Amino acid sequence: MGQMRLVVVGAGGRMGRALTKAVTEKDGATVVAAIEREGSEFLGQDAGELAGVGPLGVPVTDDPLTAFASSDGVLDFTAPAASLWFAELAAQARIVHVIGTTGWAEGEDEPLKAAARHARIVKSGNMSLGVNLLASLVRVAAAALDSDFDIEVVEMHHKHKVDAPSGTALLLGQAAAEGRGIDLNSHAVRARDGIMDPRKTGDIGFATLRGGSVIGEHSVVFAGEGERIELVHRAEDRQLFARGAVKAALWGYDQKPGFYSMADVLGLNA
Repeated sequence: MGQMRLVVVGAGGRMGRALTKAVTEKDGATVVAAIEREGSEFLGQDAGELAGVGPLGVPVTDDPLTAFASSDGVLDFTAPAASLWFAELAAQARIVHVIGTTGWAEGEDEPLKAAARHARIVKSGNMSLGVNLLASLVRVAAAALDSDFDIEVVEMHHKHKVDAPSGTALLLGQAAAEGRGIDLNSHAVRARDGIMDPRKTGDIGFATLRGGSVIGEHSVVFAGEGERIELVHRAEDRQLFARGAVKAALWGYDQKPGFYSMADVLGLNA
């Protein structure tokens, strides 16, 4: 393979700029197009200058159809509705679609599996190596510790994040549920307020904190009688998610059409 030609969607946002930078720093990949919504203030600007890496000769446009047709993959950290549309275009172009978008409603991402019949879709609530390793450890711990150990997922992000719990928190909660052999939706407790009944055995609780400029902190607590185990991940640089997304795109280039996760990319499902 020569240079993998990548499209960055949402190129003017914080993650879009981080993705552009990550591609320029990675051998084997190049940015060939940058997309923003119609009417965006970033249209016409050079994607490299927006990302702080110098001119790339890639102006930001609002024409994903043309961009996808001349590329090998797309990096997408946008919004669920946009990601669904991009997945349709990726399927038409038969390219790689890396999705780091969070905030999905239950079942909202089901159409992605249809698109994956033609596209290579890699979707994850978190593109970090560390977080995906953490999820594997959570799965093992949940399987090893019986229901006498209560499970709580605690997360904190910057004050501008709009979805809660975060995609990473849900990824970790799902890992815990899989370890226990239970359905997360039936056992998740996402809010506590006022006078409540005692905690039910087997529940998986979520606590959400927002403030300042925190990039992302996640803890999974296994609380038993007289002892507590905590597994923690702290993100200190947004670039780690962007680098993971580029790694996923390069991995996906040689795969058959299908629906994949970062655990597949990192070989954690082997």
